Amino acid sequence: MRELKLVLIGLLLTSCAVTSQTVNAPAGRIAIVADGNSPDPDDLGGTAISLALLRATGLESRLVHYSHSCDLVRVNRISEKAEKERHALMQSACDVTARRWGGFDELTFLDAKWQLDETIKDLAKAINLSTEKDPLWIIEAGEPDIIGFALEASKKNKHKYVKVVTHHPANDNAGDFYKWQQILDFGVEEVRIPDQNINLKAKLADWDWAKNHKDERLQQVWIQGKIAENDDVVKFQKGSWDCSDAGMVLYWVTGANQNNGLKMGTVTDVKNILLEYVKRK
Repeated sequence: MRELKLVLIGLLLTSCAVTSQTVNAPAGRIAIVADGNSPDPDDLGGTAISLALLRATGLESRLVHYSHSCDLVRVNRISEKAEKERHALMQSACDVTARRWGGFDELTFLDAKWQLDETIKDLAKAINLSTEKDPLWIIEAGEPDIIGFALEASKKNKHKYVKVVTHHPANDNAGDFYKWQQILDFGVEEVRIPDQNINLKAKLADWDWAKNHKDERLQQVWIQGKIAENDDVVKFQKGSWDCSDAGMVLYWVTGANQNNGLKMGTVTDVKNILLEYVKRK
């Protein structure tokens, strides 16, 4: 029995050490632009995990902009009523996760489509505050239009201090007003990582650790992904718990392209970081 306890303690210490070593965010601030009002509801889980990761790694104060529902032109695949519902679900995913996990009191979560001018001004302000030592990392978790409008509204001499993180061409060229090359033409740095759906769109059962955990914060995070899985607009999320866009946040908190961040993060990576945090908090 004593030997078993020693083994378990050793495994726990190793897990904590590995997790601690992976938190190595680069200099600068982070902004996230998500959709979720489009046919794919995966941003519900992605939002919850992104905020939980930032809080768990002590980086929540570096999040200077979060907007959702950035799909500005509705497509026929989703009805007007269903899209309106998505706006409410995305706002809830932001506000409830932020309140439950704490640390985001200074941040207003903006609805990009319904608060378009305020969203553009807010992101442009963050761009204008960027410097070589304090760059802005923009997570493209949806169509690029809001990013394009904010770059257009901001100071050109600040664009060289902006880095746009992307993981999927489906987002890059889905804009109704800006395509990916137009974003790059502003002079920002492209930070491209592999498709995060490969590891982070996982089987529903792979998230039972959060569903069944006694900590209600983890249960709440799980609920967001389950809502997306239960969506009745699209069918391709059935049986899956998808937080793929949060893979870009995981990449950033673990170092991004400056500190060898996790380009292909896994559910286990997310699990280790969040479980270590809830043990302490």
